[in-house]
Amino acid sequence: MDFQYHLPVNLIFGRGKADKVGEISSAYGKKALVVTGTGSTKKSGLLDRTLNSLKNAGIDCTVFDKVTQNPLTTTVYEGVALAKENDCDMVIGVGGGSIMDAAKAVAFCCVNDGDVSDYIFGLKQGVKSLPIVLIPTTCGTGSEGNQIAVLTNPETKDKKAIYTINIMPSASIVDPDVMTTMPKHVLSSVGFDAFTHALEAYTSKKASPLTDIQSLLAMELIAENLPGLVAGNNDPQAWEAVSLAATLGGMVIGAAGVSAAHGMEHPASGLKNIVHGRGLAALTPCIVERLASALPQKFAKVSQLLGGKDETDCADSIRRFLKAIDLDVRLGELGITPDDVEWMTENCMKISIGNLKNAPVTFSRDEVAQIYREAI
Repeated sequence: MDFQYHLPVNLIFGRGKADKVGEISSAYGKKALVVTGTGSTKKSGLLDRTLNSLKNAGIDCTVFDKVTQNPLTTTVYEGVALAKENDCDMVIGVGGGSIMDAAKAVAFCCVNDGDVSDYIFGLKQGVKSLPIVLIPTTCGTGSEGNQIAVLTNPETKDKKAIYTINIMPSASIVDPDVMTTMPKHVLSSVGFDAFTHALEAYTSKKASPLTDIQSLLAMELIAENLPGLVAGNNDPQAWEAVSLAATLGGMVIGAAGVSAAHGMEHPASGLKNIVHGRGLAALTPCIVERLASALPQKFAKVSQLLGGKDETDCADSIRRFLKAIDLDVRLGELGITPDDVEWMTENCMKISIGNLKNAPVTFSRDEVAQIYREAI
């Protein structure tokens, strides 16, 4: 065995904990840029609750509410300008994965000047960021538990992550109660994203005994609880289970990384701004069919968690699970056409080669193109 697992984030988990954001954040600063999306946290009342809690703790707040799905590098720059204009000394992200990733990137770029793409591609190394506090509202990306922030460059369509310990959150408040306002189509998408995080980390070349244990628990919790929640069961314990699974999924990809499915999905959503979890749903079964024989014991375990037999039916077990959560989709339904395959393949080999190499089998350019065609 040879591995390292470094996770310097204060994880605060429990129902009702979101209302303690002011008390928790007061340890990190006095002027907060509150990063959120365009609607859901306002409709649910969470944004107002957050602002009230912060103000009661003596923290001045400036709201930045322009983040959309698949956050853009240009949006990050807008957030940085607003934070600097208001002398913010910390960033608080309230929302789903896109909001949390954008909040991390804003906090980073407030301290590290220049083009964020230079840091994404490793041309520059950052030194630190403003303190970051996160409140996830979707049980999906697990961004609250890692040092990753995925951004899309609107000019090049490149979708790739800042990956640096400098953007590890100072504190993340995981409150299952705030997840319950998600529409069911959002829940199924983010829940499958969390599942693939655990699946890819579990079968990663960088997997370790610690990430294996966490990945298996995350997949088990999602398999047992997500279908019922999508069907309308609002059992509080089920919400706790999927919320914990999402955080675990974020933690394990921070240590073991993602692999082929994420590597191939990013060009698709970078090109067509599709929902990330839906893109993963279209691609993952096709990919698992090609990987399962290379790591039979692990893929057999995944299949069994989903009610299957062994590695030979793992892809079909995933397909059945996707039907159970109303996420049986193809890339063609998401706007991807055969004409897009060449661009996505080239972009994947440029942007995601590290992800491809982290899988049990490294796909060639031709294999990547063939998987895209099959998934359409």
